[in-house]
Amino acid sequence: MRPPNGLRDDSVRNDATRGAKVLVEAVRIGENAAMAILTLEWTAELPEHLWGGAITIGNFDGVHRGHQALVQVAKRAGQPTITVTFDPPPGRLLFPGPARQPLTSLEDRARRLHDAGADHVVVLKTDAGLLSLSPEAFVEDVIVRLLHAKAVVEGADFHFGRGRAGDGAILRTLGKTHGFEFLEISAVKLGGEPVSSSRVRTAITNGEVNVAEELLGRPFSARGTVVAGARRGRTIGFPTANLDGVETLLPKDGVYAVLVEEDGRKYSAAANIGPNPTFGESARKVEVHLLDFAGDLYGQSLNVDFIARMRDTRPFGGVQELVEQLEKDVESARNLLDEKALSSEPERQ
Repeated sequence: MRPPNGLRDDSVRNDATRGAKVLVEAVRIGENAAMAILTLEWTAELPEHLWGGAITIGNFDGVHRGHQALVQVAKRAGQPTITVTFDPPPGRLLFPGPARQPLTSLEDRARRLHDAGADHVVVLKTDAGLLSLSPEAFVEDVIVRLLHAKAVVEGADFHFGRGRAGDGAILRTLGKTHGFEFLEISAVKLGGEPVSSSRVRTAITNGEVNVAEELLGRPFSARGTVVAGARRGRTIGFPTANLDGVETLLPKDGVYAVLVEEDGRKYSAAANIGPNPTFGESARKVEVHLLDFAGDLYGQSLNVDFIARMRDTRPFGGVQELVEQLEKDVESARNLLDEKALSSEPERQ
């Protein structure tokens, strides 16, 4: 049963046969709909009402156009449509060291997968046991016993099992043995090259948010919570919301035209990523100036869509020179965002 709209159900179900715990979370998607995110051990059992679906498995970092194509094909292959991902990503256990920032948080990843057509998202808790499974054991223990899949949809570059030894050919063979259909789709290409999370990451790192938008099929976004800053912007006529707790990758330092979503409403804005050299600050920060907004945002969660990069960050000779540049930035951001809005409007007959 789905919880009331806007609530999170953190109930724990004890699996009768395996004794494993399954964490079921309901995440609000829009005003009147919810999808299930099921976080479970790979040794657990999927709730029976989700058996017999079409599944696609992957990290799905960024949920780019290629990932969306997998979900859409799975949607046509059977119901329910289930995407299976991992937490933490397998690479974090296989290659210990400084963790690479993801393109999307787990919750945002689930929302994007739902937008692409997934009915539910299963998050497998990654551990050494899961990573040690041979391709044959992964199929038997995860795809067949856990997920009860009737169809599996993957791309041509999909690999699974210990040492990434499994591929589409093995899935096709084992599908015939275990009674599930395997569908392999060709890579989605833009500019003659396959769309990939690596391409999105490179574009973001280079500040090419327009390229990232083409690969994702939507603007790249980041989410953070507004915290108190130096309050310097308010004294010079450009109050900013300082974002903290951003879990995902951020674009290259610079000034960007952005759209900010707060409490369901979107505002045009200009964002600065990086230090503030004019005032001798070296710490990297995310500061957002909302256009035509008055109010208190402290403690609020903001989602920032990066639309266009306007310039590099740089030191200024003084406050007046900075203010003059900020005025130009605001005007540029307003024009760019107005153009974006006009280009997104459907053509009138």
